This record gives sequence, structure tokens and C-alpha cells, in this order.
Amino acid sequence: MLVSTSSFTVLIGTLVFLGLNTSNLSRSLTRANDELRQRGAELEESEKRFRATFEQAAVGIAHVGPDGRWLRVNQKLCDIVDYTREELLTMTFQDITHPDDLDADLAQLHQMLDGQIDTYTMEKRYFKKDGSEVWIALTVALMRDDANRPDYFISVVADITERKRAEERFRLVVEAAPNAMIMVNREGRIVLVNLQTEKVFGYPRDELVGQRIDVLVPERLRHGHSDYRAAFFGDPKSRLMGAGRHLYGRRRDGTEVPVEIGLNPIEMAEGMFVLAAIVDITERRRAEEALRQRTEELGRSNRDLEQFAYVASHDLQEPLRAIAGPLQLLRRRFQGQLDARADEYIGHAVDGAGRMQALIDDLLAFSRVGRTEESWQRIDCARELDKALRNLSVAIEESGAQITHQELPTVRALSGQLTLLFQNLVGNAIKFRSKERPVQIHVGAETRDDTWLFRVADNGIGIDPQHFERIFLIFQRLHTRRDYPGTGIGLALCKRIVEHHGGRMWVESEPGTGTTFFFTLRRPGRDDVHAAGSFGRGNINE
Repeated sequence: MLVSTSSFTVLIGTLVFLGLNTSNLSRSLTRANDELRQRGAELEESEKRFRATFEQAAVGIAHVGPDGRWLRVNQKLCDIVDYTREELLTMTFQDITHPDDLDADLAQLHQMLDGQIDTYTMEKRYFKKDGSEVWIALTVALMRDDANRPDYFISVVADITERKRAEERFRLVVEAAPNAMIMVNREGRIVLVNLQTEKVFGYPRDELVGQRIDVLVPERLRHGHSDYRAAFFGDPKSRLMGAGRHLYGRRRDGTEVPVEIGLNPIEMAEGMFVLAAIVDITERRRAEEALRQRTEELGRSNRDLEQFAYVASHDLQEPLRAIAGPLQLLRRRFQGQLDARADEYIGHAVDGAGRMQALIDDLLAFSRVGRTEESWQRIDCARELDKALRNLSVAIEESGAQITHQELPTVRALSGQLTLLFQNLVGNAIKFRSKERPVQIHVGAETRDDTWLFRVADNGIGIDPQHFERIFLIFQRLHTRRDYPGTGIGLALCKRIVEHHGGRMWVESEPGTGTTFFFTLRRPGRDDVHAAGSFGRGNINE
């Protein structure tokens, strides 16, 4: 503050009047001048700092008069709207405000001028110089003079266009989602829903936005729902809600709908939200229930069929023996004593009874798979293969078959069934051998993840690929009984045994080259399963 000449004269006169001498007066004036210079320097430094802060701020800053004219603007604000400082100072903020946002902005200003509020914030749109829109976050404060009259507004402007674009993309994704999508804030109020939400719950979105999420929860399940929500916000991470429980939503008409809910935390400028993806699983539940009922029906049917096959095959053995026995006696006693036609008829009857006996035996073995009371135990596959080969010793000797095997593992299985499995596969290879070359059969095994993969390979006549599925069906034959005798149950029995042990079975073959049957058996554990192979690698016939 500067001192005028008249004031200075008065000061001198006053000092003289008080009897101060000239020396004291000089020292007082010097001190006063020093203080004035120091204060002026401080004010100048403060003004420099203000100008630097104003100009270098990361957000737009402006002083705006009560009439809306720009009084002072920084460079950041000019960059946001692409106007020069000189251009903005000839305009009002109304000139660049989007008309859809202007009324809300002016209403806030009027409340501030009336003294109802001190500051306000809002999101609005400015027009840039090229006519394009830019979204801003605006904060306004009113400055008053010493008489408490409105002097000017301070406006702080942040460009939030990218955030708004991201929010719009997010909104479009949510709207296009095939599932119901609901966004909820920490207080449990709905802030966003999509079209699918309206379809699932029957509410128009205007009725849902602002409501508590509990409106979509059945009354019987609302207890504790707020605790679940609080727990989620306490540890916000994506998760499936209600794992292991049946969840239900409540429609507008009060009915309940089974749902599956996925929760995802969403961090936004306003804070943390949770986005719930809700799937109406009504049709899935119906399908699951229908499948469960069908499975139960099939289970009962299979049990009934197994019981029927077992009883039928078991009970047929006695009358068949009563037929086959006398027929065999007739052939032995009267062979050649009757005419040739009689011998032929008796031969056909004996052969038919024999085939019937083999068929009943195979059918009985097939029906016993899954019905056995034998306990599961650690089985040495090499020993089971040895048992099967002893049962086939006559066929092996007659065919001259050379059978080799790798080191075979120990598995958890049913002993008798593994013997039957190897016996049928090796016997099948001997039966369908080629006449052009010696029979060679190899049995091997290797680990595949948590299973043992077995293979039984031969150099026989092979199988056309079009029959790969058919050969595993019961009573299916690819050749006549005259060419290759059998009942057509052997491979079906093998597949049933493997599946009963939790594995699967398939075949690879090329006609004229040979066939390899593959099957898997589960490994009960690395420490429990080890290679046993009592024979090692070599030729069993040696």
C-alpha cells in the first residue's frame, strides 16, 4: 500500500507535535520503507506462484463473471475446447455449453447466487471450436467481495471424454449381453440393468433403477442377503454366487425363477460396484430333471434286462442239457445204423444244441459283468494273461501262434474279468488269423496320464473300418459260422468288462494287414500301481 503526499505531511506534523527529533524520525521512515518493500516483494512472489499454478494446472481453470463471461482462462482450458485465450475472453460459457446441459448448469448457478449452495459439481458437454463435443467434469465455486456481493466464479474443468466413451462402450456391451445384467452399488441399490433383465424379471428398467436389489430376491431368501453383499465388497473378486446351492430370483408377479449368478467387481469413478450376470436356468433344470428321470428309468431297465438275461441263460442250461445229452447218445449208438438222412438230422440237432450251449454260456458271462460279488483288488495283469493263455493252450498249439508281451502293470480290478478279457481278445486274434503267414500276437501297455493304455495286436485278416462300431454290438457277426464259428458276444463282452472298470475300448485295423484292439484301465494312484510283469518281455511259448 502506497502513502500519499498529504498523508506524509500530516505524519511529519504529528511527529513534530509529539516532540520527536529528526534522527528518530529518519530511522522510523527507513524501517517503514523496508517493510513496504518486503511486503511488495512477497506480494509479487505470491502473484508469480498463482500465475504459474493457474497456467500449469493439469485441469482447465477459469474466472467467470456473474454474467457468464470468461474473465481469465488458463492454457489447459484452451486446449480442451480448442479455442485461443483471446477467442474465449470474447465469449460466455453459455456459448460453448451443449443446450441439453445448459438448464441444469444455470439452475446450479442461480442456487449459488442465492446463497443456497457454496459449490457444485456436474458432468456436462462443451462444444469444441470444430463443433465436436467434449465431456467435462465441472466444479464451480463463487467468490464474493468485501461487501459479500458476488464477484466472480472459479471453474475447474477436467476432460472426461475418454471415460465417457468407455462407459458408453460398457453400457452397450451390457445391453447386448445374452444374460440379465444388473449393476449394484455398495448400498445395494440398482444403478444399471439391461433388456434381458426386463425379460427375465418382468420389470421395466425405470422401475428397477434406484430400487434395492432385494426386490429381486424371494422374501424367504432375503435374510442375510445384505451380509453376503457386504462380504463381497469386503473381498471383491469375480466369483460364482451360491456354489452348491439352488438360487432363485423373484419376478414382478411374485413367481420365482431358478437362476445362476456370476458376480464381478467393477471399479468406476464413483467407487466400487458389483455387476451381476444372471442366467435363467429354468429350461436347464427341466432338462436335468428329465435326464435324471430318464437315467433312472434306463438304470431300472438295464437291471431288469440283466436279471432277465441271467435268469434266462441260467435256467435254460438244464433243459438244454436234457436235449443235448440224449442227442449225443443217439449219434454215438445209431451212427451208421440208420440211413444217411437220419444221420444228417441227428448231426444237425447235436450241432445246434452245441451252439445253443455256447450261446447260453456266453450270454451268462455277459450278464454276470456288473453283477459279480467278487471284490476289487490289486491284479497282476501278466498273471491274468497267463491264465487266459492256459485256457487257450489247445488253440495256440493247433494254430502255432507266437504270443509276446511287454512288461504289464498291476491294476485295481476284478481278477476273473481280466482273465476273460485277455482270453477273448487273444482267442479272437487266433480265430481270425491269416492263412498266408504264421500267427503273431503282441500284448503291450503304457501309461497315458492317469490311465494304462493296453493294446492287443495281431497280423490276422483285419477289419474294414466301416464295421468298427458294429463289432462291439452283441450278436453281431461279420462272417458266417461255417467260416468262423462263434456266438458274436466276445467283443461285446470285452467292451462291457472294460467299461465296467471305468475304461474305454476301440479298434484300429486294415483289411489284410492285421488288427489292434486298445483299451484303458484307470490307475488308482502312482504309489499303488507299478509294473509287475512276472514274465518280463519275451515269448510265452518258449
